[in-house]
Amino acid sequence: MTKNIPISILELAIITENSNASETLQKTKALAQLADSLGYNRFWLAEHHNMAHVASTATVVLIGYIASETQNIRVGSGGIMLPNHAPLIIAEQFGTLETLYPNRIDLGLGRAPGTDGLTAQAIRKDFFEQSQRFPQNVASLQQFFSEDNATAKVRAFPAEGIKVPIWILGSSMDSAALAAANGLPYAFAGHFAPKQMHQAFEFYRDNFEPSEYLDQPKTMACVNAIAAETDEEAEKLATSLTQMFLNLIRNDRKPLQPPVDSLDGIMSEEEHFHVNQMTACSFVGSKKKLETELKQFIEYTRIDEVMITSPIFNHEDKLKSIRIMKEVMDAINK
Repeated sequence: MTKNIPISILELAIITENSNASETLQKTKALAQLADSLGYNRFWLAEHHNMAHVASTATVVLIGYIASETQNIRVGSGGIMLPNHAPLIIAEQFGTLETLYPNRIDLGLGRAPGTDGLTAQAIRKDFFEQSQRFPQNVASLQQFFSEDNATAKVRAFPAEGIKVPIWILGSSMDSAALAAANGLPYAFAGHFAPKQMHQAFEFYRDNFEPSEYLDQPKTMACVNAIAAETDEEAEKLATSLTQMFLNLIRNDRKPLQPPVDSLDGIMSEEEHFHVNQMTACSFVGSKKKLETELKQFIEYTRIDEVMITSPIFNHEDKLKSIRIMKEVMDAINK
């Protein structure tokens, strides 16, 4: 391994069974502070709507809160679902964040609604049209950030001339093509849709056009990661992850469930197939096992950064997993 691979966190602020949004946001702060102290590179938060057990709906507000409670870690969106918003408003919001927390804010952009169709329509009547205009809206957002916009009739303050790194997020070839054509960094959602990941990264690298933002391709893979002292303990903790995806495909909106001793009889063969497809890019085990598997994954995908998300029921187990994962990456980078 010739290059140093940073490790980052994607946090969905998932509410666990018998908890609430207030407790969850306090846990999110504690997680970010631990990641900051351990030397994690980024702490990103995701935009979701109409999900009773996800506390990150007001993503920009939460980014500001986490940035105010940490010192060095970059804080950003993984992602802001751009079709839900006017580019001008996002420029103003992230320009403000970057003004408050210089050189610490990232803007990851996605084109999905982060919710169901009915809610997408409630957020924005022309959501479908805006999702088709995603490339144009990204360009519009970049224009609002540029110094060149000073002569325009519509300007974004305090965003103008502020450099907030924009990442294209995705789980398909479309997002890879957009990131490559615009010379922007590219993050792939391997934590829930890993099927096209390797193909998308290869296409992105092969078609990358250098830009004022980036002179060479920059890739990041988001994966599920659950670490513990032993493989067996980690496997048990991961049953919460399995149940989360099972409930997702069943459209059963439960909070994050506690781990169980066995998953036998919990789902049909078809459900098992779909859950396995969605969670194929998951790293579960002890430090030794994870070191081997993650090193192979990094060498195979040739990514520049790894981002982990860890849906673990117990807060202390989650903090411990984050500690172990940093040790894993430190060992890989030696």
